[in-house]
Amino acid sequence: MIEFSERLDKLTEVDDVTLARLGHRLEQRATEAGLLDVAFRTIDSPVGPLLLAATPLGLVRVAYQREGHDVVLQALASKISPRILAAPRRLDEAARQVEEYFAGRRTAFDIALDLRLSAGFRRTVLGHLAAISYGHTESYAEVAAATGHPGAVRAVGSACATNPLPVVVPCHRVVRSDGSLGGYLGGLDVKRTLLELEAATPTS
Repeated sequence: MIEFSERLDKLTEVDDVTLARLGHRLEQRATEAGLLDVAFRTIDSPVGPLLLAATPLGLVRVAYQREGHDVVLQALASKISPRILAAPRRLDEAARQVEEYFAGRRTAFDIALDLRLSAGFRRTVLGHLAAISYGHTESYAEVAAATGHPGAVRAVGSACATNPLPVVVPCHRVVRSDGSLGGYLGGLDVKRTLLELEAATPTS
């Protein structure tokens, strides 16, 4: 019985290696043929599994588990291209930088971004979020004023709630004027964890 179990373990190990090799070969051939429009992988993090997806232009999506990774992938296939494939190596650099962030070794990301999933004012807000430095926060009202639309506080909240690149584009650094957290795509516990990681303090 033990011998059979050992053989089964070895067979499973071989199968995993074979599958990984075949997956890499498929990734290579799809890339060479220009058939890979969206590459994705998942990584573990202190706030749960994160889905990373990228186009040839850059990182296009970061998704929390609570969003439903399958749902997110279906949306990407619909909005960008159905030619989507698990291609971990294409996202090695993005994964490395995200892991460094959670390990406290990185305070800013240096990754090419594809912002096509945001448009108009929402995209303007995302552009400003990158200017909120690590360890600091701004209120929704401050962000609205900084984008030239001081009355658009709710629209800022909507832009943050639909941010396709959480963590990397730091919408978690936007809080209410009274210092309370407000909402967050990944949930308030995740937002609190990210701010505690950064030991965030208000800018005002």
